[in-house]
Parts: sequence; structure tokens; C-alpha cells
Amino acid sequence: MSRGEKKRHGRLVGPEERRARLALRHRLAGAARAATAEEVAGALVALHATDPATVFLAAGARLAEDRDPVAEVERALYEERTLTRMHGMRHTVFVVPSGLAAAVHSSTSTAAAVRERTTLVKHLAAGSDFDAAWLAETERRVLAELAERGEATGAELGTAVPRLREQYVYGVGTAQEGPQSVSSRVLRVLGMEGRIARGRPQGSWTSSRFRWALTPAHDELPAAEAQSELVRRWLAAYGPATEADLKWWTGWKVTDVRLALAALGAEPVALDGAGTVGHLLPDDLDPVRPDAAGPWAALLPALDPTPMGWQSRDWYLDPAHRPALFDRSGNIGPTVWWNGRIVGGWAQRPDGGIAHRFLSDVGADAVRAVEAEAARLAAWVGEVRVTPRFRTPLERELVAGG
Repeated sequence: MSRGEKKRHGRLVGPEERRARLALRHRLAGAARAATAEEVAGALVALHATDPATVFLAAGARLAEDRDPVAEVERALYEERTLTRMHGMRHTVFVVPSGLAAAVHSSTSTAAAVRERTTLVKHLAAGSDFDAAWLAETERRVLAELAERGEATGAELGTAVPRLREQYVYGVGTAQEGPQSVSSRVLRVLGMEGRIARGRPQGSWTSSRFRWALTPAHDELPAAEAQSELVRRWLAAYGPATEADLKWWTGWKVTDVRLALAALGAEPVALDGAGTVGHLLPDDLDPVRPDAAGPWAALLPALDPTPMGWQSRDWYLDPAHRPALFDRSGNIGPTVWWNGRIVGGWAQRPDGGIAHRFLSDVGADAVRAVEAEAARLAAWVGEVRVTPRFRTPLERELVAGG
């Protein structure tokens, strides 16, 4: 890097320092493990929850060994409600600290909810006699039912509010044309608007059959303020990172990303010698020693926030390993980590055993550390069987005994 580039882009934050930051900020290094589920969620900003098991497995990888991950997450989600499950970035369901829910909603969910409602009204008009007034009355009845019950499953709501069992023709005039119940669409819109939320599931912690409940009222923040707050949290956890990384994670327009970075006074830093520019918060510029985290290993679940946190991943993932670890839609499967790099994958076999495979030579210390993590994971998961919703080639091979 030339002297001019160094001055313009700030200091160099190389891959080794980034991996040390990742280990400490994401609570993966042994000394950085968390005591509560709230600490885990706060450290990562948001936990992917499209697959319910991800939340528990991601927490389990980061909680201190004397903590019960299932009890911890269930306490925070369903008893104290210090964590909230909601639609957020890129139309995806996340679990976020409840204190951050307003920022996520105003920065991201509101615009998506408007599009979702507009689309639903359009589909109803094309495929039925139902209109916006009919939809509004249906929603009023659903909300009234939840206010009386406290919680209810989709099936229970369908019994209490027969309108939810009505059908319309989806995809009129297309190859996808066919009857569809309004229930899932109505509940999805109400969820995206933040009026209802998924509560405790039916069955175990891996179940996606949730009960629904009304959500507590929260402040409506100005969009720009909410976006700045979300970017502040994200940079504290994932920085340094590029505009492209942040645009990918949020799903926003690049102009919104740049406005938020400017509002925070984010400082540019160089990420490599080729002029790649990342950003750090102005109070987070002090170097982190590459050895600050010490040796560490982790088994992270499919869709874990750490490997899904950046668009550019070459500093912790060998590009040659992508085909084994990702599905065709770009969803990452279960991964094995050693000192800030993805070095393999893992899976739970039908007998409950945790199988793993290294994709590179890691040495005897790494093998022992990974085996210890696999034993710890198997112990707390117990009799529960976990199959990722989005399956990847290596995960399938390991389940089959390969």
C-alpha cells in the first residue's frame, strides 16, 4: 500500500487481527464465553431464526460450559422476553435483543411489511372476492382473539377466526396457479408489521410450529436514526467490514448504508494491500493483538451469524471449501472452526453422535480441541435430533456415514 493510500484508508487491519476480533466479539474464544443468552444475542446483534434450532445451537457454542443452552434461550425468549423473534434483515426471521427490536423494525422491517401487505392485497384481488377491507376485518378478529387468549397456534386461530381458513387462487395465469389458504399470509403480514410475534413452539426447541402472541408496544424510531443504531451495533460486532458486507447483511440500498456510516463518523481502514476499504467505529480503532484470543475451537450450526456475517469471507474461509459447506442458495451448513478459520464441517447422525470432517490439515492440537467441542455439544443436545433446514453436501455425507 502506498503512503497516500495508507493516509486515506487509515491503518491496516489484516486477516489475523480480524480473526482475533471475531473470536472475542462473537464470544467464541474460551475466555470470552457468555454467561447468558442475552449476552450472546447482543454480541452477535441478531441470531438467524429461520431454522429454530440455529438459535439454540449458536448460543450453546458461545455459552460458558456450566450453562444449559436450552434453558437459557427459553428463559430469555419465552419467560422474561428479553429476546424477541421477529422479521428483520433481508426478510429473514431473527432473534434479537428486545431492546433492539424497535431499531430493527424501523430500519428494516417496516418497508418490507409495506411491500408484503401490498402484495397480499394484490393477490387477493386477483384470486378472490376479498379486498383490503375484508383483510383489515380479518386482522382485527385475529388480534382480538390473541388479546383474549394470550397465545394461540395457527390452527387454533383458524378455528376461532374461520376467515383464516378461506382460500384464494395464488398465481393467477402462471404456472404456479393454485388454491392457497390466507392464514399463513395474514399471520406473516401481522408479524412483519410487528403486531404479533412467534412465541413458544409446540414440541421441542427444534420445532417450527409456533404459537402466536401480541407484541408489546415499542417506540417508532425515525428510519435514519434506527439505521444508524443498527449499523453501530453491527460494526461493534463485525467491524471492520466493507460497505458491501453491510449492504449484504442488512439488505438495504448502498445509499442508506453510506448515510448510516457517515452519521456514525465511521473510520475507514485498509483490509489488505489491494486497497480494500473497511470501516470501524471511531472509538474502536485500537489494534487487537492477533494472539489476544488464544487457541480456540468451535462447532457452529447452519446459518450461524458468524459465518453469515460478511459477504466477503476469504479471510476466514478457503474458497475451495465453499461447495461442500454451502447449499445452492448460499446458505451455510454446520461448520468446524479453529483459531478464526473454517476448517471443516459437522453433522449429527441418527444415533445422536456428532461426526465431523476436516477439510484442511489443522494439527493435533486442533483435533483434540474440536473433539472436546463435539463431546460438549453431544452432551447438552442429548436425545434431541437436529437436521438443518437447508442441507449441504458435507452435512449429508456425514449423516450417511461418509
